[in-house]
Amino acid sequence: MSETQEIPIFLQKPRRVVRKFMARPQHEGNGAIVKRSIGRYELKYFDPFLVLDEFSVATPAGFPDHPHRGFETVTYMLEGAIKHEDFEGHVGILRTGDLQWMTAGRGIVHSEMPLGSGISKGLQLWINLSSNNKMIEPKYQEMKREEIMTASTTDINVRVIAGEAMGVLSPVYTRTPTMYLDFTLMPSAHLRQPINPTWNSFAYILQGEGIFGTEKSDPIGPHNLLLLGHGDGIDVWNKAIRPLRFVLVGGEPLGEPVAQFGPFVMNNDEEIDQTINDFNLCINGFEKAKHWKSTELMGS
Repeated sequence: MSETQEIPIFLQKPRRVVRKFMARPQHEGNGAIVKRSIGRYELKYFDPFLVLDEFSVATPAGFPDHPHRGFETVTYMLEGAIKHEDFEGHVGILRTGDLQWMTAGRGIVHSEMPLGSGISKGLQLWINLSSNNKMIEPKYQEMKREEIMTASTTDINVRVIAGEAMGVLSPVYTRTPTMYLDFTLMPSAHLRQPINPTWNSFAYILQGEGIFGTEKSDPIGPHNLLLLGHGDGIDVWNKAIRPLRFVLVGGEPLGEPVAQFGPFVMNNDEEIDQTINDFNLCINGFEKAKHWKSTELMGS
């Protein structure tokens, strides 16, 4: 972790909170429950973000074999462990603080199942890909907890998952330009974080209570998603007696039509029909799905 000298940041137009959503529980996978904020009927899409889930799952529940095409999934573990495996032979374990940035591209079939006897918690964000990138080859970027870049001042800590904060730049490559920051503010802390003025952005609160946008705003607590308006950055205050933890996410809008059918996200209905056909026939990127099952299903 790098200790960062506090340098004053001036914002010409601080962003304000324009809408607030409490994440709602819903069933996903096999017996799993997620708290979803982006990707439900009140907020189906926030360009380029398709889904934001806060998951909490324990065995035997989980997310067994399922496909994806046309976007990226970003899995960030908050507690416990998840085992991931796919039809390309990629197997890995994500533990507390670990990150997996998966580009599904033209096709992935994989499983995500909790390990151990406790509860596994984390965030999963779906980021849309442009039409030029939807059919690229699948790829992974994975980082262990200790590999994620961090910075801190006397009362603020940030884990830089993607993008830049407090002079620290993440090595993660984002095909859809994205910022993903995990902040912890101690009591009485004030954060001023720049955001690209042309990007859409939101905050999602994990722990504590914070004041976002203007100092006179009401404090907002956990499991709330805050859509931020236009501007070149955000002010956040922690006036509570306990630490405030939240993720701040921003991304460049694609400005393209979106057609979605469950785990498939393309630009129009014809491409969705083609994707369903490809998956059912195990062609055009799904060839290996024909004879593959995860170890979880093979043992059942």
